[in-house]
Amino acid sequence: MKFRPLHDRILVERVESEEKTAGGIILPDTAKEKPQQGKVIAVGPGKKTEDGKLVPMDVKTGDTILFGKYSGSEIKIDGNEYLIMREDDVLGIVE
Repeated sequence: MKFRPLHDRILVERVESEEKTAGGIILPDTAKEKPQQGKVIAVGPGKKTEDGKLVPMDVKTGDTILFGKYSGSEIKIDGNEYLIMREDDVLGIVE
């Protein structure tokens, strides 16, 4: 299935975090927090201003981003889990 976000929304796939702590302790799945980093899969065209001008997105497909802990809405497409969020929910781009 193809998916194209509307307006200033982006489709993000979470990047899995490591299963060990810095001290070498292996964390079970129940103790792990959901990662706050992800890869941008699809990007909408941008936000429209009140006078109808299109403001382009700063985020592009393929970027690795950081986002807030409770940002976005979780969805499933073809059995894979993704997040849909607004560009405003993105905290930064990892370079």
